[in-house]
Amino acid sequence: MKILKYPHPVLAYTSKPVIRIDEKFRQIVAEMFDLMYEAEGVGLAANQVGLPWRFFVMNATGDPEQKDAEFVMINPEIRKRKGKSEGEEGCLSFPDLRLKIIRAEEIEFQAIDLKGQLATYHWKGFPARVIQHENDHLNGHCFYQSAGPAGQIKARTLLDSLRIIYKSDSERGFNPTRDEFLAEMKKLEKERT
Repeated sequence: MKILKYPHPVLAYTSKPVIRIDEKFRQIVAEMFDLMYEAEGVGLAANQVGLPWRFFVMNATGDPEQKDAEFVMINPEIRKRKGKSEGEEGCLSFPDLRLKIIRAEEIEFQAIDLKGQLATYHWKGFPARVIQHENDHLNGHCFYQSAGPAGQIKARTLLDSLRIIYKSDSERGFNPTRDEFLAEMKKLEKERT
């Protein structure tokens, strides 16, 4: 498992709901937390590691010692948004890109936990920002797409560089073709949905 970088097509893929939580799924979650911490992130969506399922892991503190701040959000759904707040965001799939993004200051959302229990959360501030960022990934929406005009201009050079790298890697056979990618997503979907 590795964190996939833009413009890998999985980042534009709309994730499918998870209906089965088993030991294999829990192992995937543990590996995702390890990857997130290794990359010094605070959230990681399943599609960022090539999985088509609707879930993400997060720890808004970024501290692997703070286990009580770890959350696995399965099939999350934002129900209400309140207020607006601008803040700088980065993304593990877009190394070295940081942009100012306007998000809701407070959110109410529901998600299933690793025990299969549905819970309702009301969060604000930075944790709410993380939830919105990761939830966008599950919908195939990347954070740079929410940036204003200045942010879009700032992002353009890095995005162009990432496209060149991806194209070069694809030509050398390091990335799947579109058909191979779609076939793999369909296969994986059947495991969890």
